[in-house]
Amino acid sequence: MSLTARDETSRDGEPDGGEPASAQPADGRGRHGGGGGGGGRRRGGRRGTERRRGRRMLRWSATVLAVLITGTAGAGYLYYQHLNGNIKKEKLNLGDSKVAAPTPNAAGQTPLNILLIGSDARDSKENQKLGGARDTFGGTPLADVQMLVHLSADRSNMSVVSMPRDTLVRLPKCTAPDGKVYAASTSPRPTNESLGRGGPGCTVATWTELTGIHIDHFMMIDFAGVVSMADAIGGVPVCVDANIHSRDSQGRGSGLKLEKGTTKVKGEQALQWLRTRYGFGDNTDLYRAQAQHMYMNAMVRELRANATLSNPNKLRKLAEAATDAVTVDEGLGDIKKMYNLANELKKVPTDRITMTTMPNRLVGNRVEPTEDAETVFRMIREDVALDGKDKKKPKKERESADPAAPDGEIAVQVRNGTRTDTLGAAPGRASAVAGILTGEGFTQAVADSSVLPAQKTTVIRFPSADLEGDAQRVAKALGIPLSAVKKSTDVSGVTLIVGADWREGTAYEASKKRDKTPESANALNASDDSACMEVNPNYTWK
Repeated sequence: MSLTARDETSRDGEPDGGEPASAQPADGRGRHGGGGGGGGRRRGGRRGTERRRGRRMLRWSATVLAVLITGTAGAGYLYYQHLNGNIKKEKLNLGDSKVAAPTPNAAGQTPLNILLIGSDARDSKENQKLGGARDTFGGTPLADVQMLVHLSADRSNMSVVSMPRDTLVRLPKCTAPDGKVYAASTSPRPTNESLGRGGPGCTVATWTELTGIHIDHFMMIDFAGVVSMADAIGGVPVCVDANIHSRDSQGRGSGLKLEKGTTKVKGEQALQWLRTRYGFGDNTDLYRAQAQHMYMNAMVRELRANATLSNPNKLRKLAEAATDAVTVDEGLGDIKKMYNLANELKKVPTDRITMTTMPNRLVGNRVEPTEDAETVFRMIREDVALDGKDKKKPKKERESADPAAPDGEIAVQVRNGTRTDTLGAAPGRASAVAGILTGEGFTQAVADSSVLPAQKTTVIRFPSADLEGDAQRVAKALGIPLSAVKKSTDVSGVTLIVGADWREGTAYEASKKRDKTPESANALNASDDSACMEVNPNYTWK
């Protein structure tokens, strides 16, 4: 990863290019011993009761941690009403655009998508102390960590996609819970600004607009929450390939100082790890995301390897820290709901958890999504595992019972929907595709000169059942999958909308594209315990 990007929308005491520390973003976010003794397994008596009580508390604490990170283990109950009171809740989606939930599979299961948000808020003395930049106290918070967790419908795998905090997107219109309306941005803005437009629900709306993915829940944590959670867990092992000190003569860096090899970090040191950019790789946000993925993967392995914990006080601390640290949407706002979600998350084996970063390219000192990013988003929308280990059988496409008219009698309107969030519509695309259809014998194909809003994938729409066969015939002629043929009352006849997946060329190839995670997503499997962060030579010490 040689991409170099300078983060300007920041305030983490790591100024870029000479900017003052107060203008920099923070990249904070984040987030168990042997029970029983002696020989044998005595079920009765006081020791058995204590052992069962310890196991119950273990299950509860693991549940909370599972929900906050990646669903590692457990279920249970501890101080139900008190812990419910700890949980902070906000609205799920503050935007106008909503995406329908996926259709359940044959077993009645649907995927789950959860947006994890790391806030850099300086809204308390503790957060201010941890975040630095004293003059930003009470300022507008930034969503400096954003990770979408996708749990497959069959619960066999989990995929995580990080979006760099300085990714340029068009922020949608958001209406805050107090009624204040934030207009949609007229030009691309850094995605981390979304949090300051009414709360985490606007960050959810931003992801929904960009990806077309239905998001079921969000969870947000701040600096103090990261530290308290890391302390409660007892530390997470991380690795660097050389001595590192994330601090330079200009004051840039998180302050992280570690020796070469593996170190168990917790508390403030864990926060430093998660915030470090200066010192990893080429000092970009992409390497920081990689470090965050390593931390989360190591935490999953740590929790699953240590399935017992005998210290009730530590368990209590863990549960208190977890519930007090998190802000969630209203649909996830009590212990029972978090418990149910954790029960789903824990089903995924460690070796089926895949961490990725949204593929992107440099635009000035920021980044924007690439075509590979749309491949990743499509795979999430279609519930395709990013680890490439799916064993799903090809879906049998339903043929219409309505016979198609002869090709030359099928009227087709072709429209241009090739615009994306970062690219304008491909000029003349509707005319070009209409010409392709004419060459195939569809002599009544005509192009509409207007340009539609962004359409991520090419679709064919028809208004009534008597035109379904005609629409499917057009799809077959162009190699478009029948799953892209949809009934819609928004059209008056067979309408082909050319999407961003067919901006050029005469042959539609999107359906032939391998469901393979692009190399540019930098996939990392959670079972890989050999990963070690590359240290920038300018930030090492002897």
